[in-house]
Amino acid sequence: KLHSDLDKGVGTVKYTLSGDGAGTVFTIDETTGDIHAIRSLDREEKPFYTLRAQAVDVNTKKPLEPESEFIIKVQDINDNEPKFLDGPYVASVPEMSPVGAYVLQVKATDADDPTYGNSARVVYSILQGQPYFSIDPKTGVIRTALPNMDREVKEQYQVLIQAKDMGGQLGGLAGTTTVNITLTDVNDNPPRFPKSIFHLKVPETSHVGSAIGRIRAVDPDFGKNAEIEYNIVPGDGGNLFDITTDEYTQEGVIKLKKPLDFETKKAYTFKVEASNLHLDHRFHSVGPFKDTATVKINVLDMDEPPVFSKPMYTMEVYEDTPVGTIIGAVTAQDLDAGSSSVRYFMDWKNDVDSYFTIDATEGTIATNELLDRESTAQYNFSIIASKVSNPLLTSKVNVIINVLDVNEFPPEISVPYETSVCENAKPGQVIQTITAADKDLSPAGQRFSFKLSSEASNKPNFTVHDYRNNTAGIETRRNGYSRRQQELYFLPIVIEDSSYPVQSSTNTLTIRVCRCDSDGTIQSCNVEAIFLPVGLSTGALIAILLCIVILLVIVVLYVALRRQKKKDTLMTSKEDIRDNVIHYDDEGGGEEDTQAFDIGALRNPKVIEDNKIRRDIKPDTLRFTRHRPPAEDNTDIRDFINQRLQENDVDPSAPPYDSLATYAYEGNGSVAESLSSIDSLTTEADQDYDYLSDWGPRFKILADMFGEESYNPDKVT
Repeated sequence: KLHSDLDKGVGTVKYTLSGDGAGTVFTIDETTGDIHAIRSLDREEKPFYTLRAQAVDVNTKKPLEPESEFIIKVQDINDNEPKFLDGPYVASVPEMSPVGAYVLQVKATDADDPTYGNSARVVYSILQGQPYFSIDPKTGVIRTALPNMDREVKEQYQVLIQAKDMGGQLGGLAGTTTVNITLTDVNDNPPRFPKSIFHLKVPETSHVGSAIGRIRAVDPDFGKNAEIEYNIVPGDGGNLFDITTDEYTQEGVIKLKKPLDFETKKAYTFKVEASNLHLDHRFHSVGPFKDTATVKINVLDMDEPPVFSKPMYTMEVYEDTPVGTIIGAVTAQDLDAGSSSVRYFMDWKNDVDSYFTIDATEGTIATNELLDRESTAQYNFSIIASKVSNPLLTSKVNVIINVLDVNEFPPEISVPYETSVCENAKPGQVIQTITAADKDLSPAGQRFSFKLSSEASNKPNFTVHDYRNNTAGIETRRNGYSRRQQELYFLPIVIEDSSYPVQSSTNTLTIRVCRCDSDGTIQSCNVEAIFLPVGLSTGALIAILLCIVILLVIVVLYVALRRQKKKDTLMTSKEDIRDNVIHYDDEGGGEEDTQAFDIGALRNPKVIEDNKIRRDIKPDTLRFTRHRPPAEDNTDIRDFINQRLQENDVDPSAPPYDSLATYAYEGNGSVAESLSSIDSLTTEADQDYDYLSDWGPRFKILADMFGEESYNPDKVT
């Protein structure tokens, strides 16, 4: 209730309310100032509300007092039960744990006010799970309540836990949760064989390393605590077998270490021990964590293939042994109770097997072809033996035949030697050391002897010195040799071996005479070098030859260029205005023919060229022309023409036929118009052409035309 001292109870004061929940949770009577809650309150939702109140004059609407603030607290009641926020729980504890072993701690939460009364005071208890576990009422810690709980008896436990407020008193609210507890395994049980004797039956044909049986010891533990190791106890028959552990099934796998033979031994007995790999010292008092069982193995008789007396046969035979010669035999037996006969045959794989044959009944091996050690020194093939009673049962053995050597090849010089001797060699000088080789398989200590043939022993040129170590030296017997007299010497050498029968061969060694310096260094062995000066070395000879080759190349190039230039002189360019020569194959039309060449080149006063060699064919003979002085109508032109005529007349390359000579100067103010003799005003009577008769038959027609007859333009052709 709100009340102002200025309120006289006459209705002049009005009360207003604002703040948290004003109008929604709380309301106020404007006249009396009474505050009411208009809905239910929840402390867990909002524990207090802050409000503001004010008294206002009804008439003036003005505050009578300053606004005041107050807090409304919600009083708690026990309306919330405890809750396990993390439940349900899962826990584990090792089996065989002592009483009071810690398992898990649970915790319940009460939303009520812990500062007011006992509404939030929680007490824990077990509703289900006794007498195996207990719980602390205040802390909620769960512990074991019974000793030696065995996982192998019961592994899973479900415990129901209750949490109650109001200190567990009557009327308090309660909540529950479930705790699933698992007993974890410890190695508290040794392995045990379910029976003391295991019987196994094994065929005698079982392969070494194959599994022939399984035995198993039982261990109720779990995981690594149930891992078992099996071992064979040393004793009768244990050395033929081995045992390993299958890591998935924990079974003992018995394997065969050596082959079995029913005819030798029919049964084996040994003991197997099973033990845990991971032991727990807390349970040593229980007893040894291992167990032992007996294994009896009976060997079953099987129809087996024949067995050879040796794992491999090695034989020897001399090469060239006659066909059909027996060189050895193989033997196989049937070891089964009912012994059967054995048949032999070769395992044909390639053509090599055809060199030998085998007797199907006796197993003897004989040659089928002549053998050559130099071609094949060793043969390797297989022999198969089968039982007559069961041909499908076969066995195989390898046979190696070594072909022994027979001394059939004579020794020869091992490599072709290039032997030389200096012209200035002294007697007794070693010029070559030779060795020999034999195609036969040389036995240990094989010796070769060297000597000159009988026909060469009498010649005083060279001798052979046998060093007694399968080598020999070629020595000189003369004081100096001359290439001019004899360039090559052929020395026959006889080489013998020490095998039986003795084989020998005659080998010819070619010796070349060479020119050497004073130190014995070979300078030249060529025939051409005999006639060269003694003082020239090989480098000097090469330099001289190189110079000769260069000179020959220069001469060839010069001749080729001269021929090319001569060919070019016959091909005059039509565009060269300084020497415009027109080539044609028929005779000209005489002096009146002015269309055969361009006379415009004679009318260019600016073209001046030096005297140059004519590019025409050189005439056979040279005669100086005899001409009479021209008309004296222009002096400078006359002098110029005379000069050019003189130059061309004495030119050795001037042609003997009509051609155009470019003078490149006409003179200034010439009234003659053209200097060409063709269509000229002057007559041929002014010139002497007697010299044409001296030029040979080719110019006979011109000599007849101009030499004896008077000039007649109509007769010119």
